[in-house]
Amino acid sequence: MIRAFTYAPPQDPLSYIYIDDDIIIVEKPSGLLSVPGKTEPDCLEARIKADHPAALTVHRLDMATSGLMVFAKNANAQRHLGLQFEKRMIEKDYIARISGHPERDRGEIDLPLITDWPNRPRQKVCHEQGKPSQTSWSVMDREGLEHGAVTRVLLKPRTGRSHQLRVHMMAMGHTILGDQLYASDKVYELAPRLQLHAHKLKLRLPTGGEWMEFESPCPF
Repeated sequence: MIRAFTYAPPQDPLSYIYIDDDIIIVEKPSGLLSVPGKTEPDCLEARIKADHPAALTVHRLDMATSGLMVFAKNANAQRHLGLQFEKRMIEKDYIARISGHPERDRGEIDLPLITDWPNRPRQKVCHEQGKPSQTSWSVMDREGLEHGAVTRVLLKPRTGRSHQLRVHMMAMGHTILGDQLYASDKVYELAPRLQLHAHKLKLRLPTGGEWMEFESPCPF
């Protein structure tokens, strides 16, 4: 189900985690686009460029997802980071709250994804034409709510497809709470926002190659 919404991004000051000559690590709030939309110029990229005019985008998070993003401060750093993403060197951990209680405590999801063109921006599983997509998951906590069971999970995407974690959780039968695009009315109404947060980011610095890990506390 695609629900109508009004773009009203939060106006809080940006939370910078780390800055050096090559990269910027920042926390994106839920509700803010990563890059400009067709009619919405306000986005994380624009706000960062107001502080750091040379900043370059490396990757994206869904508008509803919060958490860590990395921006490059020069073209060489952008290429370096882009290759790390392409070669799946960068490690990303997400925390999510999903509907129900999975039978197991951990598992792997390997389901190819493709754009659901009649229902854009939704994505869907497609074994014939979808791009390979893998996610590992593990249970952090099993909760009980007035309206049903909820589970907090740690998600580790092995690939970086659009809406990958959201569609993989739905395909597993445990949609992420507050998901405007994929949740039933009941699951959507269990949370005031999409319960998906980019919690950790581990990468190699473009200069020197040192591994560094950054962490953003989960806000839900």
